[in-house]
Amino acid sequence: MTAHLATYLTVARCSARRYAGYRAATAAGAFTNTVFGIIRAYVLLQVWHQRPGLGGYDTAGVVTFVFLGQALITSMALFGGGIELPERIRSGAVAMDMARPVSFQTWWLAADAGRGAVQLLVRGMPPIAVAAVLFDLHIPTDPGIWGLFAVSLVLGFLVSFGLRYLIALASFWLLDQRGLESAYSLCTVFFSGVAVPLTIMPGALRGLAQALPFAAMMQVPADVFLGSRTDVSMLTGLAFQAGWAAVLLATGRLLTTRATRKLVIQGG
Repeated sequence: MTAHLATYLTVARCSARRYAGYRAATAAGAFTNTVFGIIRAYVLLQVWHQRPGLGGYDTAGVVTFVFLGQALITSMALFGGGIELPERIRSGAVAMDMARPVSFQTWWLAADAGRGAVQLLVRGMPPIAVAAVLFDLHIPTDPGIWGLFAVSLVLGFLVSFGLRYLIALASFWLLDQRGLESAYSLCTVFFSGVAVPLTIMPGALRGLAQALPFAAMMQVPADVFLGSRTDVSMLTGLAFQAGWAAVLLATGRLLTTRATRKLVIQGG
């Protein structure tokens, strides 16, 4: 167990170093995230000036919500990707991956965790730093909120990985997962809260959006950070994330077993 943990930590560290090496792309991505964050913030501020308190957020809260979204877009891979398994399935290299004496799913989770950590630091923090200069942000002062936010981020990431891993595994059967990735991107934009807070959606649609796993990646962590959830609702939100993470990871493990039996190497 200890040896396997050391292996997964090494995989995460190597993945982090790899993504940290693309300095020009990282700088361009951070700049783009910042610019789009500023544009979105000013657009939503106009709405909130007309409708103060809309969705339960004041102006500082909605601006903070916007830039949290900008920080999480790449770390949570809200637009899909981040897992290179489909390419390895098509090339046949996945056969070597499955021959490793470690969990296939956990190996990819460790690699994605390294990627996500780097993206959060180098592409997520700069937009928030700029926003702190340009706008009034809601920054919690309670260390407990920061701790719960960290837990919520980890759970949200596990949900994101669980969904994207299932899409990647589909390549064993579909051979091309890009249609599913497009559907995933559309759903995350609409149902995660990265476009607008889910709390401003009309009743039935809001209820649906808040029940889907996409809300666990953005809306719930943002609510925790902004203090919108307290006591029972805080525990409910974290339990919602943990529940979806458990279901998706368990489903991924089951499909991994079936994919191993069905392994078909194309090319290579």
